[in-house]
Amino acid sequence: MKNIYTPADIERITEATIGSAAEIEAMAPAQQSREYERRAAFIATVGEQVAAEVEAMRAGREVLVFAGDGLCGAYALESALELYRRGCGVKVVLFNIGGNLLSADTVAARDRFVAAAPAGSLEEVVNPGPGCFEMPVLGKDKLVVDGIFGSEYRKPLRGGYQAVARYINESEAEVVSIDLPSGMTTDLSVGMVNRNIIHADVTLALIGPTLAFFMPENAELIGRWKVLPVAFDDEAMRRTRCTSRVLDARGVRSVMPRRSPVVSKADLGDALIFAGSYGMLGAAVLATRAATRSGCGKVTCHGPRCAFFVMQTAVPSAMFTTDGADADIQFFENPRDCDGVAIGPGIGTGDATADALGAFLKSCYAAKKPLVLDADALNIIAARPELLDFIPPRSVLTPHAGEFDRLFGAQNSHGTRTLMALEIARRYSIVIVLKGPKTLTVWPDGSILVNSSGTEALATAGSGDVLTGLLAGLLAQKIMPEIAAAIGVYIHGVAGRIAARTCGIQGTTAEDIADALGPAIDTILNPRPGGAQN
Repeated sequence: MKNIYTPADIERITEATIGSAAEIEAMAPAQQSREYERRAAFIATVGEQVAAEVEAMRAGREVLVFAGDGLCGAYALESALELYRRGCGVKVVLFNIGGNLLSADTVAARDRFVAAAPAGSLEEVVNPGPGCFEMPVLGKDKLVVDGIFGSEYRKPLRGGYQAVARYINESEAEVVSIDLPSGMTTDLSVGMVNRNIIHADVTLALIGPTLAFFMPENAELIGRWKVLPVAFDDEAMRRTRCTSRVLDARGVRSVMPRRSPVVSKADLGDALIFAGSYGMLGAAVLATRAATRSGCGKVTCHGPRCAFFVMQTAVPSAMFTTDGADADIQFFENPRDCDGVAIGPGIGTGDATADALGAFLKSCYAAKKPLVLDADALNIIAARPELLDFIPPRSVLTPHAGEFDRLFGAQNSHGTRTLMALEIARRYSIVIVLKGPKTLTVWPDGSILVNSSGTEALATAGSGDVLTGLLAGLLAQKIMPEIAAAIGVYIHGVAGRIAARTCGIQGTTAEDIADALGPAIDTILNPRPGGAQN
């Protein structure tokens, strides 16, 4: 699994690698000189890596480098110098507003570029006012390198910098950002205005991504991203304990159970799905079918009487029970003490169902039996918020953005939603699967696992019901709820990709995803060339 870093991690690792500029300024001249030489060597390495990436995508275009007054500007100037050495046509716009803002790193990088490049290759902007500076013409024939501000800058762009960002965004030039798109921050960028931030087509990160890289509202800012192979301080990297990671096939494979050749269905666990109501029996079929594909031994669906013939026909490998009500579920119980219990797909929100769910939650809370709660189960809890206190510890909630906001209050971005999910998971000691383009699994201890297998093929009605059934089946196999939630999301994504190969992205249905769960698990456990290798 790949690490996701906090802003504090990035700052600490950077300082351990090149030192603190403030501390260097306080040193004796001889020591100061040695430290700046160390910083210059590191900055040159970053410049070489950036230049290599830019040259690979240049395709004959002129490169225009925008450099700021800090560390990111020094990276940009060194990349411009390396591009020039490689024979690339490059021009630099260096922002030094007022004439005295450049850091020592940037001054040194500027002087190296000016000494090597032809006259006129660099324009230093001291006064951005009318008649003093005119933005260069940008179009499809230009490749822009954005090195104005990186992760060290933590304020919104203002004044002329806003105008520069908007001008670049409105041009047709391809944009490569160093470290971070200028104007974006390494936290969850709460409250940022995207039009005032440079929109990169490619972001060349240095240490690694932060959670902000995975927020849907930041997708147009980050574009594609890549971590440059720059060596940072080994000890600082080892000491960093990341609580957030990107989940990949290798990580899933390390915790997925494998069947013994002598196993029986009794050894593989028993899943119980509470699903369905009159007019919503498809949700019950999808969740139950998914559970049967999860690898567990037995699956039972509990639903209303009207579901009997539907379930026995659509999912004959599953058992069906009912409490006798014709149109909805009015009694919840777990007589076989199943380990994997899911509630919610299509159950409706009628009073009798809500009352019965409340009673069942309280009994499971007392018994400390985790549940999977989705769809209408979440809608019932949203309407009766007192039930939040009776969600059993380590239960798995699987809300999409709308369900989450109904439960915990409206959020204005996925970033604020993620912060709220962290708070709620800790407060109630539950697991939250925050569904989206990059689904996040939030653990009670504050860990976040970002799914890497998602696909737009999952954006189809009933896809969430499939995930719910899959999670119940994984819990039935006695996989820890935190682990089951994360790997279930990953398997679900792989199944979507497999289904889309046959049905196309637009044509994939939830039924296709459910039927692809078995091949998805096999692909992960037994990787083949072209399969899930990561």
